[in-house]
Amino acid sequence: MNFEPPVQRLIDELSRLPGIGRKSAQRLAFHILNVEKADAENLGNAIIEMREQVRLCIRCYNVTAQEQCMICTDVRRDPTVICVVERAQDIAVLERTQEFKGRYHVLGGSISPIEGIGPDQLRMRELVARLDIEGVREVIAATNPTVEGDTTALYLSRLLKPLDVVVTRLASGLPVGGDLDYADEITLGRALAGRKQI
Repeated sequence: MNFEPPVQRLIDELSRLPGIGRKSAQRLAFHILNVEKADAENLGNAIIEMREQVRLCIRCYNVTAQEQCMICTDVRRDPTVICVVERAQDIAVLERTQEFKGRYHVLGGSISPIEGIGPDQLRMRELVARLDIEGVREVIAATNPTVEGDTTALYLSRLLKPLDVVVTRLASGLPVGGDLDYADEITLGRALAGRKQI
C-alpha cells in the first residue's frame, strides 16, 4: 500500500537506512508525523547539522567537527600505540572499555576481494606515513573477527613487521559468562589458540 506522497517519500528514505526494513520505516514515519512539529524540525536540523559540520580527522580518519578529533588532540594519549579499526564507530565501542590509552586509525573497511576492496582502497598508506612521524612502536589490529577482518590483520602484520613495528591482534574467544555448550567450533578454536597461562 502506498501512502500520501510526502509520507511515502519519508518511508522510502528511512527504509534505505541500514537495519531498517519497510515496516520499521513505516512505524518511524508515522511516529515523526505524530510528534510535535518542533521535535520533527529538531530531528531534521540535527541530520543537516551533522552532514554540514562533521568530517574526517586529518590524522586518524575518525569523525570530528574539528580538523583533528578529540582523541588525536588529547596529549594524555600514548602516540606510540595505534589501534587500527575498520570503521569510525568501532572507536566508540573500544573507548567504552576505558582500557585503551593510545590513538586510533580508521581503515575505512576491510580487505574483501569479493567486493573488490583491496589494500589500495583502504587507508594503509596513511597508516604507514604515521609510523615515523608519531614514533609508533605497536599497532593493534582491531579488525572484526571475520574472514575479511582476519585477512586485513594478516596484511597489516606483513606490511608493518619489516618496519620494526610490533603488530598485535585483539584476542578472541569465549565471552565472559558464556557457556561452552553454546560456543561454536570456531569460537572454541580461537579460545584454545589464544589461551594464556594463569
